[in-house]
Amino acid sequence: MVFLFIELVCTALFFFLLHRWRRSHTPSSQKRLPPSPPKLPLVGNLHQLGVLPHRSLQSLSRRYGPLMLLHFGGVHVVVVSSAEVAREIMKTQDLIFSNRPKLSIPGRLLYNYRDVAFAPYGEYWRQIRSICVLQLLSNKRVQSYRGVREEETSLLVKKIEQLGSSSTAVNLSDVLTSLTNDVICRVALGKKYGEVSDFKKTLAEFAQLMGASPLWEYIPLLNWTRRFDGVDERIERVATAFDEFLECVIDDHRVRLEREKVAGLDFVDILLQFQRENESSSPIEDDTIKALILDMFAAGTDTTVTVLEWAMAELIRNPATMKTLQKEVRKVAGSKGEIEEEDLKKMPYLKAVIKESLRLHSPIPFLVPRESTQDTKVLDYDVVSGTRVVINAWAIGRDPLLWENPEEFHPERFLDMSIDFRGLHFELIPFGAGRRGCPGIAFAVAVDELALAKLVHSFDFGLPNGARVEELDMSEVNGLSVHKKNPLLVVATPYAY
Repeated sequence: MVFLFIELVCTALFFFLLHRWRRSHTPSSQKRLPPSPPKLPLVGNLHQLGVLPHRSLQSLSRRYGPLMLLHFGGVHVVVVSSAEVAREIMKTQDLIFSNRPKLSIPGRLLYNYRDVAFAPYGEYWRQIRSICVLQLLSNKRVQSYRGVREEETSLLVKKIEQLGSSSTAVNLSDVLTSLTNDVICRVALGKKYGEVSDFKKTLAEFAQLMGASPLWEYIPLLNWTRRFDGVDERIERVATAFDEFLECVIDDHRVRLEREKVAGLDFVDILLQFQRENESSSPIEDDTIKALILDMFAAGTDTTVTVLEWAMAELIRNPATMKTLQKEVRKVAGSKGEIEEEDLKKMPYLKAVIKESLRLHSPIPFLVPRESTQDTKVLDYDVVSGTRVVINAWAIGRDPLLWENPEEFHPERFLDMSIDFRGLHFELIPFGAGRRGCPGIAFAVAVDELALAKLVHSFDFGLPNGARVEELDMSEVNGLSVHKKNPLLVVATPYAY
């Protein structure tokens, strides 16, 4: 009898919650909401995301259209899958869609959204973004770090020479990760920390957490599972480790700036100087500096590695394209042993290869989600205030209505077209666009172009154990950015100039 009573109570509770859920999720008859696939109680459409959500949502959009309404638990999410709708969101109605949803993991890791990527739209964000654009990531500032990029990419070449000296396979994914970590460490912090195992481990876990979407984020009824999934403990561990590390970095920089005139300022120096010179009106507190530095690592390491990793994989899989690029780079370099940044201006095919890699493999497929701040209409559909907006940049880059043979790696398509990735052409938006577009495009592309040029200039590449290029595994794994599922292992043969 006791078990029967418990079963009856549970059944009644289930139907009560189901009734409440249906009432709360029944759209008003006066609203014309975007098309939506059927949803399940409580979970909504979460079960349809799959292992690789950018591919799953591309498939759903083919059935339900370029503006599609999904329900992630109790969260209404609009998915954008065409350049036309992306333009409407990020240009025509950019102001309405410039807010960020409050995601708990970025909030806890980034000092309650004191960074620029996840900060809510408003006066604080405007001030911080202006400081980033003018003080940290201006073209002049990016050029001032040219020496760092040239030195670190030269060290990359030497490292591959040493690792591959006995014709053994080189883990190219690993050495590219070291390159980007070292560049960001030198530019942001003033020196390298990449070889410190604790730093590398913590940074890797930071990237994993930033790409995580636990179910309790969307379904409050599952909040109790946080006691068992270990995510909260990981967040606390990573947040504490980075806070202690960055506190020491800031203290060291502050002492150094007070004692001596520093040449070659890094990001921490610049932010501390700005803080001191604008003491009464500056939004730059120490926690802001920490949050912005973590932004730089999130945007400047994982995503930059992703671009280079996929570009090299596609070049190896397409030998004719690799030969064309090597011919261009080696012709520009001539008899000198080093590629310099000045040489990149003479390499249009290199730039086309980078664009094509970004088109096929958008590093962050959904960009950073947006949130509407008022009721509005998009394509004659109603989008209510507070709706989360996800833009599937990956799907737009493979849209057959925009691109001929969209699944093929064909850089030549960009030689005769003006489409670029800097936020003006919505067919190609790997860095976003509008107010919330990435302010670090110039910095990221400078690293990508120079590293790729030096790699193809210095080596001929093959696959281990005589594997054919058709056998190269191109499967993906989801995270903060979409990497190759398995590291890119290559045999790198030095090129005789």
